[in-house]
Order: sequence, then C-alpha cells, then structure tokens
Amino acid sequence: MDGILNINKPSNMTSHDVVFRIRKLIKQKRIGHAGTLDPQATGVLVLLLGKATKLAETLKGDSKEYFASMKLGIRTTTQDAWGEITEQKTDFSLQKEAVENALLSFKGETNQIPPMFSALHHKGKRLYELARQGKEVERLPRQIKIFEIELLNFRPSDNLTFRVVCSGGTYIRTLCADVGEALGVGGHLTSLKRMRSGKFKIEDAIDLSDLIKGKIKVEEVLLSITRQTS
Repeated sequence: MDGILNINKPSNMTSHDVVFRIRKLIKQKRIGHAGTLDPQATGVLVLLLGKATKLAETLKGDSKEYFASMKLGIRTTTQDAWGEITEQKTDFSLQKEAVENALLSFKGETNQIPPMFSALHHKGKRLYELARQGKEVERLPRQIKIFEIELLNFRPSDNLTFRVVCSGGTYIRTLCADVGEALGVGGHLTSLKRMRSGKFKIEDAIDLSDLIKGKIKVEEVLLSITRQTS
C-alpha cells in the first residue's frame, strides 16, 4: 500500500510500536512516520506507507500544535513526569500574569538544547541510550520557532495547561523545563497531546484500536499521497 495514515496514538506506546502494529496488520515492511511522539504522549501520529516514506523529512518539518500540561516547582531527569525528581520547591508563589509572560517570552525564533532523553544520534548511539547509562554529552542548540503560545488554565498549586504551535523538531518537554527556569522554580511536562501535524488534524485521526480490531480497514482510511501534499 502507498499512502498516509493519520493515527490517534494512544499513551504507553512508542511511535515505533505503532509502526510495528500496522506493519504486522497489513504485512508490509515499508512504513515510517513523520515525527516521533513520546510513549506517554497522545494524538496525531502521521504514518507513511510505501512510496509515501519518501515524504518523511518534508512532513517532519511541518508545524505542530499541542495541548500540554506542566507542573512548576519540580525538576526531573527527563524533563517530564516519568523521570526521577532532581529538585523540588514548595515555598514559592506565582501570579498568572508572570506565568503568561514567561510563556510568551519563548514566542518567535529561539535556540533550544535537545534533551538527553531523546532519539537523536550521537556517534552512532541514541541519546536516550547514553542517558540510561548515566552519561551526558554536549548537544548543540537548534533553532526552533514558537508561532503561537497561550495559557489555557492556571491553578498555582496544580498543573498549568497551555496550547502551543511550533516548528517541527521542537521538544515540548524542554520548553516546559525552560519555562520553569525562566520563572526561577523549575518545571516539567505532565501530559502532552498533539492536535495537529501540518495539515493532519486530531479530529480526522483514526484510533489505532479500531484498525487492530478490524472495525476499520486501512485501505478505507488511507490518504492519497498526491492529495495530501499538494
């Protein structure tokens, strides 16, 4: 099969897990994706089948939209809720305006240092492999762009939720950690949902379970390469 699948990725699965399940389902090896989601993240995961795999690098660069939640006052090894806590603060008070200003300070073009717990390569190894060995290597900052960012919900003693539209390659975990540093208290990502990747939207995404259980057939929801990239 040649085409594009817009999958609503469930939590507790890697992007590669999703690719593996579809490979097994349709008995086709040539399948890739257009932008990794962390295992705990949910939402739009664009799968590329057959000839569509040639579009991977182009589609990875498309802008992304996320809904994210973060917790202030706690730093972790992975910049998210699934890492070990390295520092915790409880004696701080922040106003909503200060949080909004911190978020908005990242709007526009900026440099971001990729996290150690990422799939980027360093001398033939994934960074997360090195991180699990307790190693840390120098990572060069990469230019990213935040097109839109807005605070959706803020309760001082709880998670804050925000919406962000950003360039491909932006790490939202790192953005959360950087916002926490800008506020002087630290912070980490607690949940993430990708609402859009390029022109592929969450409202059009297909639940992976529906494909696996045979409620929907892949060929019924496979998107044309030409129509989706023109």
